[in-house]
Amino acid sequence: MVQSETSMEKYKNLSDFLKKFYIPSYVLSPEAEPVAQTSSSTPPESPILVFINSKSGGQLGAELILTYRTLLNDKQVFDLEEETPDKVLQRIYLNLERLKDDGFASKIRDKLKIMVAGGDGTAGWLLGVVSDLKLSNPPPIATVPLGTGNNLPFAFGWGKKNPGTDRSSVDSFLDKVINAKEMKIDNWQILMRMKAPKQDSCDTSAPLKLPHSLHRAFPSDQENMEDYQTFRGGFWNYFSLGMDAQVSYAFHSQRKLHPEKFKNQLVNQSTYLKLSCTQGWFFASLFHPASQNIAQLAKVQICNKSGQWNDLHIPQSIRSIVCLNLPSFSGGLDPWGTPNPKKQRDRSLTAPFVDDGLIEIVGFRNAWHGLVLLTPNGHGTRLAQANRIRFEFKKGAAKHAYMRMDGEPWKQPLPLDDETVMVEISHHGQANMLATHNCSSKSMFESSSTIRFSDDEDDSK
Repeated sequence: MVQSETSMEKYKNLSDFLKKFYIPSYVLSPEAEPVAQTSSSTPPESPILVFINSKSGGQLGAELILTYRTLLNDKQVFDLEEETPDKVLQRIYLNLERLKDDGFASKIRDKLKIMVAGGDGTAGWLLGVVSDLKLSNPPPIATVPLGTGNNLPFAFGWGKKNPGTDRSSVDSFLDKVINAKEMKIDNWQILMRMKAPKQDSCDTSAPLKLPHSLHRAFPSDQENMEDYQTFRGGFWNYFSLGMDAQVSYAFHSQRKLHPEKFKNQLVNQSTYLKLSCTQGWFFASLFHPASQNIAQLAKVQICNKSGQWNDLHIPQSIRSIVCLNLPSFSGGLDPWGTPNPKKQRDRSLTAPFVDDGLIEIVGFRNAWHGLVLLTPNGHGTRLAQANRIRFEFKKGAAKHAYMRMDGEPWKQPLPLDDETVMVEISHHGQANMLATHNCSSKSMFESSSTIRFSDDEDDSK
């Protein structure tokens, strides 16, 4: 193998188990010094690139980086606060292309996996980067729960509690990685278009701070029209609009102001609950005007299989709407559930598969309505399933709207004149995930015997 002498000595001292994941330096970087490769060199069984958000989980992120760098090649472990994943993966895959005639490196490329530790936003960031690379054989991704909600890891069986950072905990996680199955997951693209502000106007509809997964589209893109601004991004789990996103925005704002108070997962969840109360989410009908209802805020349309757009009726009481891809929201809860056979027949609803090209659209009246998810067969108001959905925010309906994608909230200013802001969500390919045997997500290709039906009859509960 080609690696530095120091790395070679470290490799020799590794346990047989850790050697299954170890990637030699020359595969990761063209600057690595060559060492003669022997005929007995065996490619690792499960080579893995490790990405960790050192600011996630209080001090846990930094501690996790230290442990992984101690156990593996420190060059295969990356701190997302120091280097972005797009630059890392572009560099590594360019080097792998350079080494395409190297049998050892080629086998690593074929077996390569990615592990990402952070919140849902961090996981979505990595998924988006891998998708944008358009690789012929994209590596499957395992997600380590290291945030507050941890919906993505929970949906694929990795749990929702922050992990231990000692060697035993890391060994246990890596053992799950090597035994995990690959699973396809739908990717959803979001386009947000608005009128560009005039030079002499103080009004701007651009988000104050974009999430990682949403960025300004280039003027050459076909989505851009003259005098319009277009933002484009994607999500893997959910996009939400309304009161739940407002509470999330308040939580994230406080965490940025006082990061020292948010170093414990249990404390974070308690703070989140308190903010739900202070923001009026439990008594939304009393503390928030009717103009905050989704039906008053935006016109919602869905696209049917023939490509025709139809208005989606939103009950006046709905103050939060969630476009959901995975059966894991707000800490692992399932807002859609599984409609029983009668509902599937009468309303053309299906179980929430993660690879069927359909997104589930669910509404909530208030936080009490959300607590129904804790009961057996509980679910939100099932509004529709679609492969495209469009929100057109009404003229002067509000000064701003709260939005959230995969755990990252923002406060979206809305124009006060006669223009509109349009948000459109559409299916945009798939990615490979790693899932454990505890995975709650279901594939449309699985046996129907694994699907458990709900017995309820009221969609509005």
